[in-house]
Amino acid sequence: MAAPQDTEDASETDLAKHDEDDYVEIKEQMYQDKLASLKRQLQQLQEGTLQEYQKRMKKLDQQYKERLRNADLFLQLETDQVERNYIKEKKAAVKEFDDKKVELKENLIAELEEKKKMIENEKLTMELTGDSMEVKPIMTRKLRRRPNDPVPIPDKRRKPAPAQLNYLLTDEQIMEDLRTLNKLKSPKPPVSPSSPEHIPSAPMETPSQRYEARIEEGKLYYDKRWYHKSQAIYLESKDNTKISCVISSVGTNEIWVRKTSDSTKMRIYLGQLQRGTFVIRRRSAA
Repeated sequence: MAAPQDTEDASETDLAKHDEDDYVEIKEQMYQDKLASLKRQLQQLQEGTLQEYQKRMKKLDQQYKERLRNADLFLQLETDQVERNYIKEKKAAVKEFDDKKVELKENLIAELEEKKKMIENEKLTMELTGDSMEVKPIMTRKLRRRPNDPVPIPDKRRKPAPAQLNYLLTDEQIMEDLRTLNKLKSPKPPVSPSSPEHIPSAPMETPSQRYEARIEEGKLYYDKRWYHKSQAIYLESKDNTKISCVISSVGTNEIWVRKTSDSTKMRIYLGQLQRGTFVIRRRSAA
């Protein structure tokens, strides 16, 4: 009874061994197939025909082209911005140059006119005070004519016309200055205690009030206050006209103000401020 059982065990062993050999053979075949596939893909990759390689290269090429396009757009935008800034700065430089040129011309004209006015005022003052401005003739020595010398021909040239005096002040200002000079020159008579003039009275108002006005380092000092360019002021005249202005520039002997109502400019001389022809008051810039 033991012999058939041993036969069955041997056959089962052989069958298991045969299955194991088949498994090893199949595994070896799968390995060889995978190796051959990898070698084939490597060959295709080297030749550039691998599908996965072509797919990824297409994606990289699209990204590269998109980046180049964005760079070109950025370059164009930056170029346009630089061009606009250049044109803007060029226009600003030209405008500033023109404004400075006009301002320089106006300041020089104002300085020359102020110097001319000062000279004419000095001449007028000397005429009013009686000082002579005539140039004394130069004394020349006349030699005795010899018998054989020709007779001198008299000079028939026209005499120079007398210099004309241009009055830059109004008639009212001239009369006011004359009254002031006459009061300073005429001596006051003695007043007796019984005369009506001896009775105390209120002090009389001076014909014109004098203000302190000067220009230092591009700023105006007027009535114990400093004023500078672009400062908001009120300009008052003798007829009680009050104008809202802004100081546009400060020269050497005058200032320029711009009316806030119509932006027109006016020139005010230091002499006008000192005599009280115009009065400056501060105002809020708002």
